[in-house]
Amino acid sequence: MNKEQENLYNELVSKYDFNESQLSQIRMGIISNLSNVSIYAKPEFDYKQMTEIRLGLGDNLDVSWYAKPEFGWLEMKEIRKNLICNKDISIFAKLEFNHLQMDEISRGLDKNLNVSVYAKPEYNWQQMQEIRKGLLNSLDVSIYVKFNFDWRQMQEIRLGLQDNIDISKYYNIEYTGTQMYEIRKGLEYNVDIDLYKSFEFESLQMRQIRLGLQRGIDVSIYLNPSIKWGEMERIRLKLERKIKWTKNNN
Repeated sequence: MNKEQENLYNELVSKYDFNESQLSQIRMGIISNLSNVSIYAKPEFDYKQMTEIRLGLGDNLDVSWYAKPEFGWLEMKEIRKNLICNKDISIFAKLEFNHLQMDEISRGLDKNLNVSVYAKPEYNWQQMQEIRKGLLNSLDVSIYVKFNFDWRQMQEIRLGLQDNIDISKYYNIEYTGTQMYEIRKGLEYNVDIDLYKSFEFESLQMRQIRLGLQRGIDVSIYLNPSIKWGEMERIRLKLERKIKWTKNNN
């Protein structure tokens, strides 16, 4: 640093008690001849936040969008990355969104999707992703844009719609996402889902019944919710071996 830079540095750091990592970011900004180092030379910013603001200043970005201590450094990074691409960040550069939610909204904007459908803090990033993927495939996302469906349930409804499967068979908040999966796969393989779609069966039990049906086994032997899935699997595999042995010896 030259004398002028040293004077500026001393002036900025004398005001507060900074740690070495923060001091390093201030020093780097001054050496780079950034004009507004004072924007981040504040103790409320940790060094990672300072880094994002410094990088933004270096790229002549409007860092006022994210130079707020309430934003974590990952949120700052997401906003900065989008500012570099000249995107309209106004819809997601908000404290109510985390960086993963911001990213999902940004991805939707990239594809000119109507992100207002899911740019809501009530949705976590995984729910946002399922809605975004539905919009991307021109699906009627209103069917599963419900706050009471978790992302896994949304995924199964979306995949069902995408593959023209009768989702009414599992469109019920009482089913877990994994139970929905087993019913959807059963519909996909055209097996009798009525045998196992009862809420009494957990998803792993449903799986063993579905696999048995797919392989032509008499599942009635273990079609009982009181039988644990591990035991169901043991019975299924035994029956499969028996069928195989019979075929090989006839």
